[in-house]
Amino acid sequence: MGDSSGIGPEILSCVLNKIKIFKDVEFVVIADAWVLYKFPIKEKNFKLIDLKNVPRKNFSFGKISPHYARASIEYLEEATRLLKNKELDCLVTLPITKESWDKSGFFWHGHTEYLADSFGVKDVTMMLMNRYIKTALVTKHLALKKVPSVITKEKICQTIISTEQGLRNWFGIKRPKIAVCALNPHASDGGLFGDEEKRIIIPSIRNVRRKIKATVEGPFPCDALFLKAKQRVYDGIIAMYHDQALIALKLSDFSHGVNITLGLPFVRTSPLHGSALDIAGKGKASYLPLWEAIRVAVNCTRYQMVSKQ
Repeated sequence: MGDSSGIGPEILSCVLNKIKIFKDVEFVVIADAWVLYKFPIKEKNFKLIDLKNVPRKNFSFGKISPHYARASIEYLEEATRLLKNKELDCLVTLPITKESWDKSGFFWHGHTEYLADSFGVKDVTMMLMNRYIKTALVTKHLALKKVPSVITKEKICQTIISTEQGLRNWFGIKRPKIAVCALNPHASDGGLFGDEEKRIIIPSIRNVRRKIKATVEGPFPCDALFLKAKQRVYDGIIAMYHDQALIALKLSDFSHGVNITLGLPFVRTSPLHGSALDIAGKGKASYLPLWEAIRVAVNCTRYQMVSKQ
């Protein structure tokens, strides 16, 4: 359910009233029932694991609280236990509030980092997608001033390889066409605005071409590249930092924005938005990104199962 004080309970209740559309899928919801049922749920075609872990005293939506953070962490821990026991095939996480997690003393900054450590995965890749664009991040949640020093040939190669594997194994694209964003404006214009393209990005592309069954091109200025991606010229885009990808995604199709974690031994998705404390509990939140996250998780898991047979 994510942060009980955010929009998670509201959008989850909306989706649960519609999940009968998915055939042959069993839905397991990990939540606190009394919070979830603050919103009307007419359908009962799901299994509810009620952890009863949200304090009732002084509860309110839109509130930053280590108590609500702890509850959302316990939902994730229970999901992890079920995944390890092979009782779940895939996972959809609802938004948490990172500030609340930090105040609770939780070591990890988000779902992605926690899941990677829990399953012993060294390298995971964040792929952000909507109906038009699939883009993977070389760096994740990081201060912009730190990005140039963190980008390495190893990170770029790993991101391209993970993207190629995800596009093939989960989306059925046999030979993906991948484009790589430049870091600097105009791809540095021959070194006028930095040397990361020549020194790091171009050698990475040359190196990775020998290792994967994909067409890899770039680096390209990202302002024009995302337009080409929307026009289906490329199957996947490699972005150097968070907002380089997110601005294009949210402008082009926010309602169907999904985050998918590549590199885990199962499909994990989440809607491409936060806990939205400012509108939580007010009936203003759209369930569409969560619906899309579920659809992507189900379809990718089904494809993976069929391809393994």
